[in-house]
Amino acid sequence: MIEIFGKDSCIKCVQAKQLCESKNLDYDYKSLGKDFSAEEMFELFPNARTFPQIKIDGKSIGGYDQLVLHLN
Repeated sequence: MIEIFGKDSCIKCVQAKQLCESKNLDYDYKSLGKDFSAEEMFELFPNARTFPQIKIDGKSIGGYDQLVLHLN
């Protein structure tokens, strides 16, 4: 299961969703301020400084570039 934690107006967040869709992969998109708070973001990803942050099968893999590497 792919979980994408993103925010509005984030081009890399859009690209991550499009990449999953192009590969027919199921994903769950969660948006900052709607599905999680900034505090929850820092609890889930204490070292994160950018969006999106992505988990695959519950394991944090990083951002969009790491998703590309993981899927290729």
